[in-house]
Amino acid sequence: MRYSEQEWLDTLKGIFQGEVGFDIPMKEHTGLAIGGPADVFLRPEEPLSIRNLMVTLKKKGVPFFTLGGGTNVLIRDGGMEGVVLSLKEFGRVEVLKEGDTCAELFVEAGVPLQKLVNFCKEHGYSGIEGLTGIPGSVGGAICGNAGSYGCEMKDVLVSAAIMDAAGRLDRFKAEGLEFGYRKSGIAQADIVLSANMKLRRDDKEDVAGRTERFFFEKKQTQPISDRSAGCVFRNPGGSPAGRLIDEAGCKGMRVGAIEVSGVHANFFVNKGGGTASEYLELMDRVSETVQKKFGISLEPEIRVAGREIKG
Repeated sequence: MRYSEQEWLDTLKGIFQGEVGFDIPMKEHTGLAIGGPADVFLRPEEPLSIRNLMVTLKKKGVPFFTLGGGTNVLIRDGGMEGVVLSLKEFGRVEVLKEGDTCAELFVEAGVPLQKLVNFCKEHGYSGIEGLTGIPGSVGGAICGNAGSYGCEMKDVLVSAAIMDAAGRLDRFKAEGLEFGYRKSGIAQADIVLSANMKLRRDDKEDVAGRTERFFFEKKQTQPISDRSAGCVFRNPGGSPAGRLIDEAGCKGMRVGAIEVSGVHANFFVNKGGGTASEYLELMDRVSETVQKKFGISLEPEIRVAGREIKG
C-alpha cells in the first residue's frame, strides 16, 4: 500500500524532526547521478527521529533504504519504494581524548569520508591516509570496510552505534562486526549512527605528506573527477578486477552514456544522462567477456537497489 503525502505528514507529525520530501529524484543524491524517484525522502536531524521512524515503518510494513553519501550504490530507474533515509545531517567529528601516542574520535555516520581524512591530516592523526580520494560517508565506509593502500576502516574502528530495523540501538565492538574484504557483518537493514575510532598521533607534516601522495597517485590511476560509484566489482581471489577487465579488452566499452573508464577499468563512468538499465547492461557485458576470456566470475561490489520501470 502506498500512502498519500498528507497521510505521511500526519504520521510523522510530532515524532520526526527533519526534512520531508516526496518523489525526490535519486539521481540528485547519488555519485552516479542515476536513479528514479524515492516515494518518500527523509533527512532526520537527530537519533530519536530515526528510532520513531523505524518503529512506525515496521508497524506499517513500509520498506526503507538508508543512504549515506550516495556512492557505491546504483538506484534503478524506477526509483525507490517506501522511504529513503538520508543521514547527511549526522555530520559531527569530535576528539574524545588525546594521549601522547593515540587519539580517540567520535564520528557520526553522515560525515563525508574525505572530511574525516582531512580532519586527521590537519590534526596529525595517522591511520586512514590511504582512504584519501574515496567518496561516500563514514557509515557506508564502515559497512563496506572501505580500504586502500593498506588502510582499512576496521583497523581504526573501536566501536559503532547501530540501530536495527525495529528501532533498537546498541553499541558493538569492532571485533564483533565480522569484517572482511570490503564487507562487514552489519545487516543491510541496520543503520550505523556513529563510531568511535582510534588513530595514532604523528607529525602533522608527515601525515599530510602521505595523504597528499596517496591522493596524487589515485588521481593518476582512478577517474576521481568523473561521475562514478567507485569500484564496480570485487577483486576475485586476489586478482585485481580492473586488470582482468582491461586485459579482456573492455576499456572504453560503452552502453548508452555509461562507459568503462579508460583510466581504471573497474570504474564505470556516467558521461551524461546515463541510466541504471545502461549501467546494468554494461556490467553484464563486462562480466560475460571476463568469464569467456579467463573463466572467472566477477562479483559486484556496487550495491543495486530500487525497482524496475514498469512496462
